[in-house]
Formats: sequence, C-alpha cells, structure tokens
Amino acid sequence: MASGPQSKPDAPKFPDTDFSPDFTKIFAEFRPPSLPDMETFVAANRRNMETLTAANRVALEGAQAIARRHMEIVQQNLAELTEAMKTLATTEGPQAKAAKQAEMLKLAYERAMANMQELRDLIQRSSSEALGLLNTRFTEAMDEVKTLIDQSKKKK
Repeated sequence: MASGPQSKPDAPKFPDTDFSPDFTKIFAEFRPPSLPDMETFVAANRRNMETLTAANRVALEGAQAIARRHMEIVQQNLAELTEAMKTLATTEGPQAKAAKQAEMLKLAYERAMANMQELRDLIQRSSSEALGLLNTRFTEAMDEVKTLIDQSKKKK
C-alpha cells in the first residue's frame, strides 16, 4: 500500500525576531572603568613596599634584641647556678642546706618571672611598633583610594 509523498503539517510560525546583538550599539555605550594615574599607582605601591620593609626591619631588630637578651639571661643563670653550687657545697648541716635551697629556689623563681615579663615586653613592643607602621600605611592607602575614586567621579 504505497501512498504518495506524505506532507508534513506546517511548522508553527514565530514572529520575526532578531536575537543577534547590535555590537555597534553595545560598544558605543561601553564605558571602561577609569584607571588611576600610573604615577600615582606606582607611588602608592612604592610606599607600600617601603612600609613593609620598615615593618620587617622593626620585627627583625626586635627578634635580635629578644635573642640577645635571652642569651644574657641564660649566661646569668649559668653563673648563678655555679655560684649556688659553690654555696651549697660550703653550707654545713642538712637543715642549713635545705633552708639555703629554699631561699635560692625562691630567688630563682622571682628572677625567672621577671625575665619572662621582660622578654614578653620586648616582644610586645616590637610587634606593636611593626603593626603600628602597617596600620598607618593601611589608613593612608584607604585615603588614597578614596581620593582616586573622588577624582574619577569628577572626570565623568
């Protein structure tokens, strides 16, 4: 049963729509963001690097001061230990030695606490100074950004 060519039903018709964008219109309306003056940008980055260098220098100097002081404390403790051993060796009687040991232990504890507080203060001063430099520069940088934004608004 052969029949003739079958005809397809008519495809639905859509209204004429052009989905292709008009690139000339898009590019005509395009406004690139205004770029900062390159000299200003380079100068700001130079100040950032100078601040980072200064903060690193302060941190390094602080670490060196802490290491020096720590070495002095160790040397002082060794000298005091040697002296304590000599003192204990010449002390007569167990009760006198026990009393002397208690006295030396108390003094050693007090010195250790004072030394730890001194080292803590050195660390805190060094950190505060380095962070102060960074905080100051960050505030300056934010002011610079605000100024650049204000300048770019005026140009429009």
